Amino acid sequence: MSRELTPQEIAERSLIKTYRKTLWNPFIAAVKRYELVKPGDRIAVCISGGKDSVVLAKLMQELQRHTEQPFELVFLVMDPGYNPENRKLLEENAQRLGIPITIFESNIFDVTVCVEKSPCYLCARMRRGFLYAKAQELGCNKIALGHHFSDVVETTLLGLFYGAQLQAMPPKLHSKNFPGMELIRPLYCVHEDAIVAWKNYNGLRFLQCACRFTEARDAADDGVGESKRQEMKMLLRELKKTNPNIEKCIFQAIHGVQLDTFPGFKFHGKEYPLQEIYDRDYTFSSEEK
Repeated sequence: MSRELTPQEIAERSLIKTYRKTLWNPFIAAVKRYELVKPGDRIAVCISGGKDSVVLAKLMQELQRHTEQPFELVFLVMDPGYNPENRKLLEENAQRLGIPITIFESNIFDVTVCVEKSPCYLCARMRRGFLYAKAQELGCNKIALGHHFSDVVETTLLGLFYGAQLQAMPPKLHSKNFPGMELIRPLYCVHEDAIVAWKNYNGLRFLQCACRFTEARDAADDGVGESKRQEMKMLLRELKKTNPNIEKCIFQAIHGVQLDTFPGFKFHGKEYPLQEIYDRDYTFSSEEK
């Protein structure tokens, strides 16, 4: 008689079997396409307690088990001021899924709760700074965040509609404030729906943001509240009714930007207006022909 699998084993098996096509394969595709993991890396997988970062942690564990190019993992949790119930849920999920977390504390929630303008942006920036610093202290050269395909598409729309800019979320980037450190996003090709399906399949319950702004959104009659990102989710949901490939089109668009059709662009913070690039572009095009 075969023994009964533990919740950890069921979760791990479902990643590479039940959800192989929607989770494991796109995860591996992103790691390979963008060269996110290299031999000898020591990567801090940053876990917020939400579904995205936890599935990232489990996928990174599976990658480490199956790769022929060894790398190290640290599972880093920053407690920004969670209430005891949320902290307990996070720790119980980590234990249930076999994730050996390292926890450190900060006062980010206390700081951002007093900010009226762009509190979520400030919170994200502060979180990243704390995570970079702790990861570097632990000897890591990279931090891995749980941003996924849907985040990439939504961020692109947010920048266009509310930031007056065509700007995407890159799959990896070098830190400006922490030399030698790099940020990677291994879930870059994974859809949020697949993560939700895996969570439900395994009967898991994870943290939301756990701050007062998330609570306001959840209490709002329109399901949006103060969250512009939630607004983008609802917009995409409507657009998909008439164009099921809308998200795929946006994702592909940011991989093939036609700079010669723009009246200007920025590169590494430097502006290149039309009057500066027009003649240069004409000369280049003539030479190519």
